[in-house]
Amino acid sequence: MSDATAARRMGRGTERTILILLALAAVFAVAAATGARFGLLLLIGLGFGITLEGLRFGFAGPWRAMIVRREPAGLLAQLLSIGLVAIVAIPLITENGTELIGAHAPVGFAMIGGAFVFGAAMQVVLGCGSGTLVNAGSGNPVGVLALPFFAIGSFLGASHLTWWTDLGTAPIIVLDGYDGAAMTLAGLAAVAAVLLLLAAPGSRKVPPRLWVAAGLIAALALANLVVAGQPWGVVYGLGLWAAKGAQAIGVDLTASLFWSAPGNVDRVRETILTDVTSLTNIGIIGGAFLVAAWRHGFTQPIPDLPPRAWVATVVAGLLLGYSSRLAFGCNVGAFFSGVSTGSLHGWVWFVAAFLGSWWGVKLRPMLGLEGRP
Repeated sequence: MSDATAARRMGRGTERTILILLALAAVFAVAAATGARFGLLLLIGLGFGITLEGLRFGFAGPWRAMIVRREPAGLLAQLLSIGLVAIVAIPLITENGTELIGAHAPVGFAMIGGAFVFGAAMQVVLGCGSGTLVNAGSGNPVGVLALPFFAIGSFLGASHLTWWTDLGTAPIIVLDGYDGAAMTLAGLAAVAAVLLLLAAPGSRKVPPRLWVAAGLIAALALANLVVAGQPWGVVYGLGLWAAKGAQAIGVDLTASLFWSAPGNVDRVRETILTDVTSLTNIGIIGGAFLVAAWRHGFTQPIPDLPPRAWVATVVAGLLLGYSSRLAFGCNVGAFFSGVSTGSLHGWVWFVAAFLGSWWGVKLRPMLGLEGRP
């Protein structure tokens, strides 16, 4: 090994050590400022970001792979991770209902429509809620542009939520206890069987990294449930950031039933370092940044896209935020956490969003984001 090569490796090792120390320092700083619970939530968020980016575990990409090439590996890994959480989370929430809450929401017209629009928009930018955070954290220019508009859309969707839900919703239906967990696992197994039947020849094998990622995401999701007292979510935190920005420039939030609710008023007033969803969101961005910087020093070229593609990214970002608020969450808050905590709306969300994704895949070439689906 030449002296120059050895020096480069030593320098790279020093940079990576600094990255790890900075991440740990951030965790300890949050813990010192707001309490150990909040520092731990930031650490869990970092774990999410590192796993999602490091092991390439996501939602939008695997759904696209199934739609375009009939490759079910990524979706199967998602179903496994949801099942692992459900085995523990559904009975745990049933037995500790005063301390833990599930991602339970009603099925309604706005919820179904919101999920459909979200599915289409996430394929336009190739990122769901967590995916947009990961893409932004890793330096993807499309993700960096979409993220602030996602936050604005989430804020606006929350502001209009009551009007939309007044169009009609069904009662909240929850599968609880051990029977609920068994029914959820049976449903996940049935979906997996359908995916395997539809899979293209030779595409049924799931790479080992996805099995590992599924287990890690499940463990982190359960840790989030226990520490935060609620399931893993994304959308609320983004809307809260925009709400804080809106208030800072003089917008009167008391006109909104959502943002004038007592709990939300408190969260807008307080630091985001005491909001559990904000902390895990920040951790996801930070974890993705750590992996990107570890791999290649955080250098991603700006893609050569036509102007309509950048406009489409902005519009899709707004739609992602707005529609996910109406749908009571994104792939994480509605699908992953909804299904894994026994909520029927998570299953309905999955069907509607997958149908929307099919159309979103078709939209990408038309919007100049790629040459073909």
